[in-house]
Amino acid sequence: MDPIIQLKGLTKCYGTLKAVDELNLDIQKGEVFGLLGPNGAGKTTTILMMLGLSEPTAGSAWVSGINATSRPIEVKRKLGYMPDSVGFYDNMTALENLVYLGRLNGLPEQEVKSHAEEMMQVVGLSAHLHQKTSTYSRGMKQRLGLADVLIKKPEVIILDEPTLGIDPAGVKDFLNLIKELSVRHGLTVLLSSHHLHQVQQVCDRVGIFVKGKLLAEGSIHALSGNLFNRDGYTTAITLGTAPLEPLPLDNEPGPWEAIKKTELVGDTIYFSCSNDITARLVKLYVEKGFDVTGVQRKEYGLEDIYQKYFENNSIEETANEKSEHVIKKSFFRKRKAW
Repeated sequence: MDPIIQLKGLTKCYGTLKAVDELNLDIQKGEVFGLLGPNGAGKTTTILMMLGLSEPTAGSAWVSGINATSRPIEVKRKLGYMPDSVGFYDNMTALENLVYLGRLNGLPEQEVKSHAEEMMQVVGLSAHLHQKTSTYSRGMKQRLGLADVLIKKPEVIILDEPTLGIDPAGVKDFLNLIKELSVRHGLTVLLSSHHLHQVQQVCDRVGIFVKGKLLAEGSIHALSGNLFNRDGYTTAITLGTAPLEPLPLDNEPGPWEAIKKTELVGDTIYFSCSNDITARLVKLYVEKGFDVTGVQRKEYGLEDIYQKYFENNSIEETANEKSEHVIKKSFFRKRKAW
């Protein structure tokens, strides 16, 4: 099956600045993909090219088999976009806002109101249908923005920093809603963010993006495995009785050549290995009559992965970031979801 999103050598230059540098990325249908990077990394520039709002200098962006540059109107019918701050008509109720947007998106008049009410229910705002949006909290507005995006029944939705300004409880609920929608409706979600823990909570795969380049992409488990392969596995085995020294393994059969370093600290032995031999080590100590009271293996989370790829990289506002701010201001002056 072809990916629902295909970015092939996607490049965007502003003079001598490469905002996006030969980006290649495939995203499968129904996947929640996190585009992770600091401000100015090129995330918004990439999104603009996917929306058909900015032409690439080189390469192409395909959404649902449609070239976003040559057929931008068709792409917009398949794709929903929600910016970091969504604007509404404050003198209208939430339902009136949704009905208006439904009409703009070509929904039949006899269906638009019932479909808007259905979307309000999906995002948990049924009790606030007839409330003016000027009275909505930030979290409620983001949920209404998601309803705006969903009302035209898109195949792909792009969320650009959707949790900015929402309290922690609201963020958790919003992320759970995104995951639920993806699973229940088979939606493909591209989530752009620089909040590591949020991306880790909801995304099937992530792409680490910095200075216009995709440095790594994959599941958290796969990226963690890559770090293990490079930096080695660390296993800590705690024993009921502290040994005088780490168990000599030179004359024992088994894959002990994988052990690069051992260290005894109190009743705990730390093994640094080129391969994961945790189970074999535990088995050996049990067979030798030791009382194993604890086993820990170092795991790399998204924060470790992020630090690995972003170490020594300044996150100051660069010319790249400034250019993104200018583009955002130009294209999304009214900050509407669509």
